Amino acid sequence: MTRAARGNRNPGQAALQLTLPFFTPPSPPPPPAGPSIHIEGQLVGYWLRRTKRRTIGFTIDDRGLGVTIPRWVTKAETEIAIGEKSRWIARQLALWREQSERRARLATRWEAGGKVRLFGIDRVLALDEQADGVTLEGERIVVGMAPEAGAERLRNRVHGWLQEQAKAYFAGRVPVFSARLGKAPQRWALSSAHTRWGSCTHNGSIMLNWRLIHFRTDVIDYVIAHEIAHLRELNHGARFWATVSDLFPDFERARAELRSMTDTDAAD
Repeated sequence: MTRAARGNRNPGQAALQLTLPFFTPPSPPPPPAGPSIHIEGQLVGYWLRRTKRRTIGFTIDDRGLGVTIPRWVTKAETEIAIGEKSRWIARQLALWREQSERRARLATRWEAGGKVRLFGIDRVLALDEQADGVTLEGERIVVGMAPEAGAERLRNRVHGWLQEQAKAYFAGRVPVFSARLGKAPQRWALSSAHTRWGSCTHNGSIMLNWRLIHFRTDVIDYVIAHEIAHLRELNHGARFWATVSDLFPDFERARAELRSMTDTDAAD
C-alpha cells in the first residue's frame, strides 16, 4: 500500500472502495541511493523519479519517501516542494513506521503454536496428521498436517479454510443488510485485495475481502453495511452515512476500531 498525494478522482470512473490498509503486498525493491533533505529536524533520504507528469507527487512506502517530478523540475524546486509538504511527509513517515511495526507484531508464525486471529480472537495453530482437514476446536485451529509440514503449505491450507469461513459468514450477513435497505446486490464475491476491504460498482456488484474474517463480527458487519449502503448512495456524502447509520446504528464505534487498527477508513 502506498500513501500518495493525489487529486480526488471522480467516483463515477471506478468502483467505490473502502480502503483500509492493514494487509499489504510484499515490500517493493529498494530504490537506488538518492539525495537527502532535512524534514522536521531529521535527515530524510528520498528517491527521485522523473516522469511526464505535470505536478510533483509524493509517495510513502517501505522504501521511504519517493518524489515523482516532471522532467523539467530542478533539484532546488524539488526541495522547495518537499519543504512545503514537510509536515505531511513527517506525519506519513511516522504512520508508516507505526504500521510496519504493527504488521510485524501481528505477523503469523506458520508453525505449530503460531496464532491466527479469527473473529477477533487469537487461535493457536495445532498440527495433527491424524486430523481431517481444518477444524476449529475451542481456541485451537487444528490442521490435518504432519508437524514437519512446511510454512507455505500450512499457510495455504489455513488461508483456504479462512476463506471458507469468510464466505459462509458473508453469505449470512449480506441478505440481512440487503433486507434492511430493501435492495440487494446484483452479485457479491470474495476479494483478496491488499489495499481495500470492500468495493461496490455502479452495476451493483460488491466485493468483500476475505481477510475481514480476522476481525470481530461487528467490525465485519460495518464493512458489509458500508458496501450495501452504496447500492443506494454511490458516494460518501451525508446521505450515504445516514444510510449506513440506518443499516448499522453502531457503525461509528466499529469504524473507529478499524481506524485504530489500520490508520484510515478513507474510500476512493
